[in-house]
Amino acid sequence: MSAMVRFTLDGRDASAPEGELLVHAAARHGVFIPTLCHDDKLDPYGGCRMCVVGVEGSPRPLPACATRVAEGMVVSTNSSVPQFRKTLTEMLLAEHLDPNPGGRPNELTDLAQELDAEAPFTLPDAKLKDYDDRNRLMGYTPDSCILCNRCVRYTQEVMQCSALSLEGRGPEARIVPTWERSWLDTECELCGGCLSVCPTGAIFEKFLEGTEQPERALVKTKTTCTFCGVGCQIDLNVDPATNRIVKVTSEPHYVSNEGNLCVKGRFAFNFVHHPDRLTQPMVRGEDGELHPASWETALRTAADGLNRAKAEHGPQSIGFLASARLTMEENFLIQKLARSVVGTNSIHSCEAT
Repeated sequence: MSAMVRFTLDGRDASAPEGELLVHAAARHGVFIPTLCHDDKLDPYGGCRMCVVGVEGSPRPLPACATRVAEGMVVSTNSSVPQFRKTLTEMLLAEHLDPNPGGRPNELTDLAQELDAEAPFTLPDAKLKDYDDRNRLMGYTPDSCILCNRCVRYTQEVMQCSALSLEGRGPEARIVPTWERSWLDTECELCGGCLSVCPTGAIFEKFLEGTEQPERALVKTKTTCTFCGVGCQIDLNVDPATNRIVKVTSEPHYVSNEGNLCVKGRFAFNFVHHPDRLTQPMVRGEDGELHPASWETALRTAADGLNRAKAEHGPQSIGFLASARLTMEENFLIQKLARSVVGTNSIHSCEAT
């Protein structure tokens, strides 16, 4: 346990574990400090300076996302700080030519609206060339990017790879897959983690181009990913107009994945609406063809078939194949059904093949 230190926040006494970041300590005391480059999964960065606060004894404002609490510190978030934030927001807006990229959420424009900030001018050379990539999952709009580096840091610190990097310098800088190749030609696993941490929607799912609804108008339904037995928690983002899934997201506080997903969990949801998908049980009739049936009929048919095979050929003639997509508890029940009910030890998992 870290030692507790006392400090002053906007004229009030406060306490926090020694070394805690100011942005977190302030949040626990009900003081919201806006950030654009900060993410709890990533190391302190202090790049966008949107979270600057006044600290007594410091000659200049300090970034709350990269400054740690110390004993006796006197912090102010409401003196000249709001004007600093407004000026910084206006500077970012001057190079932010696409503030509403495909209806995706944009934390910069949200902050600009809150601070009543507008771009004072538009830089004549601010327009950047779009980055076209042959992968069909993710895209990148440079004119929506604020170079906060969250996506690059996510690939390096969380995914431990070098999928993204900064290309160019000064006003021509943009974030692209390493060496300006395709995402498909780098270490990228197309997990979509970079787009999940992007604050302005500059990196985006190409699936969203199939809906006319802004992302915040989508209806979220929490569920469990079905692609393996880890049990990642996800949100299915449904277009209320068409009742179709157009996006999968996950929150950082979800267990057991903490908001991280693999390429299947984030992008492989189109099977839900595939015309060949079975939506009800099918039972083979006397004509040899499959016909729709109720669950009660299907389960009874399967049970009768197992009992008939057991009676004619013995229990060891029956084998059970478990799935890695099931939970541990469900796989336990499968082996219990095999051994205790059917009486066979022929149990295997597709994960072992």
